[in-house]
Amino acid sequence: MKQVVNVGLLGLGTVGGGVYKVLRNFKDVEILKIAVKDKDLAQDIEGLDRNLLTEDAKIIVTNPDIDIIIEVIGGTGAAYEFIKMALENGKHVVTANKELIAKKGDELFDIAKANNVLLLFEAAVGGGIPIIMPMKMSLAANKFEKIAGILNGTTNYILTKMDEENADYEVVLKEAQELGYAEADPTGDVLGYDAAYKIAILASIAFKKKIDQAQIYREGIDTLNPIEFKYANDFGYKIKLIALAQAIGNKLDVRVHPMLVSTEHPLAHINNVTNSVVIKAQPVNQVMFTGPGAGEMPTASSVCADVLAIVSEIHSTNNLLPEMRCNNTEKVDILPIDETVNKYFIRIDADDTPGVIGCIGNICSKYGINLSYIVQKDVTKDGLATIVILTGFCKEKSVIAALNELSSLISIKNVHKTIRVMEL
Repeated sequence: MKQVVNVGLLGLGTVGGGVYKVLRNFKDVEILKIAVKDKDLAQDIEGLDRNLLTEDAKIIVTNPDIDIIIEVIGGTGAAYEFIKMALENGKHVVTANKELIAKKGDELFDIAKANNVLLLFEAAVGGGIPIIMPMKMSLAANKFEKIAGILNGTTNYILTKMDEENADYEVVLKEAQELGYAEADPTGDVLGYDAAYKIAILASIAFKKKIDQAQIYREGIDTLNPIEFKYANDFGYKIKLIALAQAIGNKLDVRVHPMLVSTEHPLAHINNVTNSVVIKAQPVNQVMFTGPGAGEMPTASSVCADVLAIVSEIHSTNNLLPEMRCNNTEKVDILPIDETVNKYFIRIDADDTPGVIGCIGNICSKYGINLSYIVQKDVTKDGLATIVILTGFCKEKSVIAALNELSSLISIKNVHKTIRVMEL
């Protein structure tokens, strides 16, 4: 007969409610206590014994009868304190908190190691997509080369609608908020913070290094214009917010920003709130993980999978799931964005006069920038021509220098947008 494993749940919001609904179906797991901010305002779940609720999380994380703590309250304040306290009290912890793992993970993993307990976080990156355990176990024989992913459903929904409906950013953002896909304050999503936390976690796992999340270059989607999507489509691309991590010499190139993705690449066809991660590694070559990146039950699925993984071993060994423990000791420098090498999509407004395109080509050549395409697309009534450029591979700082010189020319009126292009 299986022994029952006692669990304490911190948070009964959307994800916490889903976790409760899933775990109560497993007879070898018992939720002893649930911490909520206000018992009177806690959601009413059918069959929930409200005597389990408490407003004092400390009595849960210090309770000697509880084996596993599940944290789904979010943030880096109280969640950090409770997780730290739980680990120090010898409890295994499961969390969906990407920001906390990205910012405080190194410290918390050290505490977990010192107390011979686990800190698992499958739900922190892909929501319902299994990615952490596959990377650590199923792909353990591989040397990781590159990770590229769509890791935020809110931004992917907005970009999909801007592309399909030729809609302005602000219009689609409002729609996403009304549908519940975007928060009232969408900053964390649309400015790339959420995706940056997630790629920091994936990079640390893939390359077995400590990642300083603050060094990750981050650019959001809030300055994109529908015209960029039109021209991108003309060249055979879609615009996606891509989280990227790859090894470049003894440094890592880790960043988040909009990119043109060729329609030949599977990520170009990941639409709406779906998330996806493509991993390039040897000997497997390339694998792709796709699914719901958020939501009550998808996230609960990953949280509960971590809980059940612990439950399966907790009474049989003192060294649970050694493959899932974090043993990173080395820090690594993140390549500055101006040292990265990319292809670029550039949109310029210039006088519709002879020699302008030649001038642009000469200045790009001066800085070692090869042009794959340079096309005049439209001319306004004021006599301004829209010129769209696709470059070959070149350093970011070379592009910046060339565009600064172009901007100083009388014939160049605006350098509207520069978007990097993702390599296949």
